[in-house]
Parts: sequence; structure tokens; C-alpha cells
Amino acid sequence: MLGWFQKLLPKEAKFFDLFESHAVTLVAGAAALNGLLAGTLPLREGCAEVIDQENRADAIAGQVMLEVGRTFITPFDRGDIEELIGSMDDAIDQMQKTVKTITLFEVESFAPHMTELGAVIVQASERVAVLLPMLRDIKKHAVSIGALAKEIGAIEERSDELHDQGLKALYKAQQGSDAMAFIIGAEIYDHLEKVVDRFEDVAKRVSRIVLEHL
Repeated sequence: MLGWFQKLLPKEAKFFDLFESHAVTLVAGAAALNGLLAGTLPLREGCAEVIDQENRADAIAGQVMLEVGRTFITPFDRGDIEELIGSMDDAIDQMQKTVKTITLFEVESFAPHMTELGAVIVQASERVAVLLPMLRDIKKHAVSIGALAKEIGAIEERSDELHDQGLKALYKAQQGSDAMAFIIGAEIYDHLEKVVDRFEDVAKRVSRIVLEHL
């Protein structure tokens, strides 16, 4: 009985606004990360932009958590809202961890597989930015959400391939010569691959929300 009553009440649109604002930071952070990896953006500028976007994302995520606690009727389950914004925030946190590693170890050049991963991260972020507004009307967009989630999953599989290929190439290049360079490169690869993992987490959580509301 309560469930039917809740469906008749107006839902708070502010959550959708906040999700979409956070997605803007994801796209901007991904573009900056890709730019610095590809050499189309100065290294210091790119790192600073990723960190700036991560700070903006944290503020938005904090606002979501605040609204969850003080909103009577939420668009969907409070736990789902918290997990969704958490997985989104994890994605840009991994971008920040990447640039912190780059800055800490003064890395100035990047292997081809790293630059490819940068482009893949942009692809994933852009799909997530398209995906999230569809939550405003789940029934209308259910099929499209499923297709996008599948596409993000395929992008994640590609990131796994690039991660493994990059590590193998790095090992061959540094074998018997510079163990530290291998360790640093492996850490960068790990962070880059995890960025895409977190985007896939976002897609999975959105898909779960859809299933609960059909």
C-alpha cells in the first residue's frame, strides 16, 4: 500500500540534476587526462584540471548525500542513490590518483597503450553522461539504457586488453634495465584501467535501478 502511495507523490528532480552535474565533471576530467596522456595538453595544466574536476565532483557527491538524508521522497531507493553517486565519484578519484602518480614520480612521457587508455576513458565518460539523464524516465528509456550499459561493458573489456598489452610491452622494454620505471608504469596502468572499471560500475548500478522500477 505504501509503495503505491509513494509512486503517486512527486519525486525530487534535484537528484537527477546532481547526477548530471557530476557527469559533467567526469567528462571534463577524462578529457584533461586524455589530453595530458596524448600530449595535446601541457602536463601541469592537465593534472591541475583533473584535480579541479575531482574537487567539484566531491562537492556534488557531498550534496547528494546531504539531500538523501533530508528528502522525504527520493526518485528511487536511497541505497541505490548512494551507491550510484559513490561509483561515479570513484571514477574521478581514480583519475586523480593517476595524475598524482604522474606528478609524484615526474613522469613526462607515456607509452602508446596509456594514450589509448586515455581515449577509452573519454569514450566511457561520454556514454555515462548520456546514460544518466535517462533515469528521469526509466520506463521510456529502459531499452536504451540496456544498450548503453552493454556498450560501456564492451569499452571496459577493451580497457582490460590495453592494460594487459601495455604491461607486457612495459615489461619487455624495462626487463633487466629499470625496475623502478616498470613499477611506476604498472601503477599508472592500474589506475587507468580502474577508471574504466568504475564507469562500468556506474552502468551496472543504473541497470539495477532500471530492473527494480520496471
